[in-house]
Amino acid sequence: MAEREQQHVRVAVIGSGFGGLGAAVRLRRQGITDFVVLERADAVGGTWRDNSYPGCACDVPSHLYSFSFAPNPEWPRNFSGQEHIRAYLERVTDTFGLRPHIRFNAEVRGLRWSGSALHWEIETASGALTADVVVSATGPLSDPKLPDVPGLDTFPGKVFHSARWDHDYDLRGKRVAMIGTGASAIQIVPAIQPEVSRLTLFQRTPPWVLPRADRRISAAEKWLHTKVPATRAARRGLLWGIRELQVSAFTKRPNELGLIEFLAKNHLRKAIKDPAMRAALTPDYRIGCKRILLSNTYYPALARPNVDLVPAGLKEVRGATLVAADGSETEADAIVFGTGFHVTDMPIAQRVTGANGTTLAEEWKDGMAALRGASAAGFPNFLTLIGPNTGLGNSSMILMIEAQLNYMADFLRQLDVLGGKIALNARQSAVDEWTRKIQRRMERTVWNTGGCDSWYLDANGRNTTAWPGTTAEFKKVTRQVDLAEYEVLRPPRAAVGTSGSARAEVAV
Repeated sequence: MAEREQQHVRVAVIGSGFGGLGAAVRLRRQGITDFVVLERADAVGGTWRDNSYPGCACDVPSHLYSFSFAPNPEWPRNFSGQEHIRAYLERVTDTFGLRPHIRFNAEVRGLRWSGSALHWEIETASGALTADVVVSATGPLSDPKLPDVPGLDTFPGKVFHSARWDHDYDLRGKRVAMIGTGASAIQIVPAIQPEVSRLTLFQRTPPWVLPRADRRISAAEKWLHTKVPATRAARRGLLWGIRELQVSAFTKRPNELGLIEFLAKNHLRKAIKDPAMRAALTPDYRIGCKRILLSNTYYPALARPNVDLVPAGLKEVRGATLVAADGSETEADAIVFGTGFHVTDMPIAQRVTGANGTTLAEEWKDGMAALRGASAAGFPNFLTLIGPNTGLGNSSMILMIEAQLNYMADFLRQLDVLGGKIALNARQSAVDEWTRKIQRRMERTVWNTGGCDSWYLDANGRNTTAWPGTTAEFKKVTRQVDLAEYEVLRPPRAAVGTSGSARAEVAV
C-alpha cells in the first residue's frame, strides 16, 4: 500500500485557548483557510478548560475579558466563572466555523525548521505534517508547576495541582492542605472550606487582596446590550479606560500605589479580627509587585474555626505529616498545590528546534526574548502569542492577544507581498534592541522595585513576563511588521530534500 502523503498547511496554530482560537478566526477573516489548530486535549478552551477547580473565575470583568469581534451581551456576572468563559469559547469555535480546522488529541511533540524547504516539520501525537508558518498559542498558564518537596512520594493520601483538579475525589470531611496563596488558592479556599473537616493553608508569602466588585448582571442590562450594541461597547470602553489610567502607577510611579494599599489593609482589617493572624496576612512588599488579587470571601474563610493558617511554605512530607519551613507539623488526607505554572520556562520551547539546530529553550537559557513579544531570532516564520514581556498586571490579556493577531496578520501579508517560497527571520540585533528597551523601562516598575519575588521574574531575576506600558501602546507597536527588523530567507539554490541542516539564503 502506498504511503499517504504528508499533509502540508500554510499555517499551523498550537493550542485552542483564547490565543489559538483568536488566531484561527483572524486567519479565516483574512481569507486563509489552509491552516490547522493543533490541540493536545479533546476540547477547546485552554486554561479555561484545564482549570475547573471549585470557585474558578476570572479576575477581569467579563465585558473586557472577551474578543472585541465576538461580544457577548449575555455574561451572567461582572466577573464570570470558568464554566461561562469555557462556554463562550465553545460558542466562538462554532460561530466562526473553526471545528473543521482543529485536530484534537494532537499534542505537539516536536517542531524542526527545514532550511532547505523553508518550512516547519511538525510531529504530533496524531501524526506528522509540515507548515510554512507556525503560531504558538500555548499560553503561559498551561503547564502546572509542582515544587520539589522531599518525601512527597511517601504521602499516602491524594495529591493534585489546582489546574488538574480531581473531581472524582470527594473532599467532604477530609483534612486538606492547600499549598500556595495565589489567584487560584484564594478562590479554592472559600469554595472548599465549608465542606472539609480541616483546611490548612501553607502561605509562603501573603498576597494583597482587594474587594471584588462582583454582582449578577440584570436581565435589563443584558437586553440593553443586545438591542443597543453601543451600550455594550461603552461598557467595555469604560472598563478599558479605567485600567489604562492605572498603568503609570505600576510602571513609572509605584509610590502612588499607597492609597490602594490602604484600601487593601482596610479590607483585611474588616474580616480578620485576630491581630496575630492579621499581621501574618499583611504583605511586606509594595502592592502590585505580585498580582493583586480580588476576593470578598477569602479572608472570612480564613477566619473560620476549621481553617489553620501556616505562615510558611511546605518544607517536607513524612507520610501523612506535612512539615512547614517554620517547623510546624500538620496531618492531612489530601494536598492541593496552587503553585502556579511554567511561565518563564515554557515547556513548548524545549520542543522547537530552529535554524541553528538549537532549541528555543536553549536560546532562552539566559531569559526569554522575542521581537515585539512574537519573533525569536533563529526561528523563521515562528510567532508566539502571549510571548515574552506581553503580560499584564491590571487589565485583560485578550487586548494583548488581539494586538498580536494584528502583527500575525501583517506578517502573513508581508510574506504574500514578497512572493514565492520565503521566510522571515527576526534579526538578532532587532531582538536585542527591543529587549534592551523593555528591560530599561522595566527598571522603574513596581514589579522590579516592589520588593517581592514573583512569577514575573525568571531564574536570573529578569522580568521577562510583563509589558511595561499601556495596551494602547502595545497595539501601536504591533500594528505592522517592520521588514528592516527581519532577514528575508529564500531557498538555497542547490537545496536537495528537506534536511534541516541546509541553510537558507538571505535576500538582501
